[in-house]
Amino acid sequence: MDLDTRLENVAVLGAAGKMGSGIALLLAQEMARQKLKPENKDRTYVLHLVDVNQEALTGLMGYLRTQLTKAAEKSAVSLRDLYAGRADLVENYDIIAAFVDDSISVARPSTTLETLKGAKLVFEAIIEDKGIKFDVLRKIDALCGPETYYFTNTSSIPIGVLDEGAGLGGRIIGYHFYNPPAVQRLLELITTKSTQPDLVKMGGDIAKRLGKKVFPANDIAGFIGNGHFMRDILHATSEVKRLMSEESMTEAEAVYVVNKVSQDLLVRPMGIFQLIDYVGVDVCRFIMMVMTEHIDGETLKDDLLERLAAKGVLGGQYASGAQKDGVLKYDGGRVAGVYDLSKGGYALFAEGDWTKKLDEKIGAYPAGHAAWRALLMDPAKDDKLSTYFKALSTTDTLGAKLARGTLVRSKEIGERLVSDGVASSVDVVNGVIVNGFYHLYGPVNEYAELMIDKVGGTR
Repeated sequence: MDLDTRLENVAVLGAAGKMGSGIALLLAQEMARQKLKPENKDRTYVLHLVDVNQEALTGLMGYLRTQLTKAAEKSAVSLRDLYAGRADLVENYDIIAAFVDDSISVARPSTTLETLKGAKLVFEAIIEDKGIKFDVLRKIDALCGPETYYFTNTSSIPIGVLDEGAGLGGRIIGYHFYNPPAVQRLLELITTKSTQPDLVKMGGDIAKRLGKKVFPANDIAGFIGNGHFMRDILHATSEVKRLMSEESMTEAEAVYVVNKVSQDLLVRPMGIFQLIDYVGVDVCRFIMMVMTEHIDGETLKDDLLERLAAKGVLGGQYASGAQKDGVLKYDGGRVAGVYDLSKGGYALFAEGDWTKKLDEKIGAYPAGHAAWRALLMDPAKDDKLSTYFKALSTTDTLGAKLARGTLVRSKEIGERLVSDGVASSVDVVNGVIVNGFYHLYGPVNEYAELMIDKVGGTR
């Protein structure tokens, strides 16, 4: 069965969730485009949107209409070709409204799995619990039959485990979208030795239609992106402990310093603890648990995340996309404080001069430093980064030492992902981190080489 035929009957599980809603948005647009082609006028397209929460599904439909309108406004000119035969659509706003309606018309929200009978492509974005995934996938497969292909958005559970647990016989592939799916171009495509070849090809073809840039990963828990990120977290929390011991900082002060250094001196879009909040403290903990379960000889766990979770400090995002308070406190989207576990509340930046004293301790930034946002679209960013990191390699401040240690550790993690067989090359690792995390450079780079002989005593 070819892709065009399969696209007539598609389902998204967990459609009202953060990832599922973005996947649903992408599929609704593609299915509407297919429906509008003259050669497809006799085909019927159905996108089943399944979630356990009826109220959330109602919100999903509003989200889809809003986002489809924004997407159509950006592509109104190209949409004219799809509506070339519609003389009644003259103005751009007519075409935009028509495309939104055509996209919404394929959607069928439901809270019951039975509605999926006959679906040929199933995109799964439910809770990251393999037992629940086993159960749901088995039930769907009993309804849909042996021709259905499954795309799981799991960010950590090995695909082979899901395949065997649900009895799918190689008809499931790892399809790890990055958040938010409608914006992020990166897609990790994870296969096993049992994955059916037609499914691998179809996964690549769908990704192209959805405008995604595919990076292949082998089936090792955490895959490439989280395989690097989780270990990056553990390096950061180990630095927090070291600063508490060697620099007599409180835990909250050490978190502030490590977060600031990892954003500013490493020229990243977010500090490491802000990124933890973006993903969610509990989500990070769970990914570490899954990786520990499935990777021999390595335990990924951190007591700081455990203690934060025990206090209900979880981060994550609201349905609107706004950031929830987590390790850090947010005010209008900006970082405004650090959670102090010893006091059970947030130490606010605006209270007292404690952050000023810590900034002085971090030290002056090396010559040539520029913020991530300033370099993002700069055509000369590579040259500027090279000049800056050369200055960083010879700067003798606390901040520079912390940054050097993180650069070297990040490189080690990236290289290990290749030696462990998770990624086929360092170029793939770098591609995932640059495209998925919006870093300006990959972890395996010449900048880290400058630091290797200078990190003694900093890690």
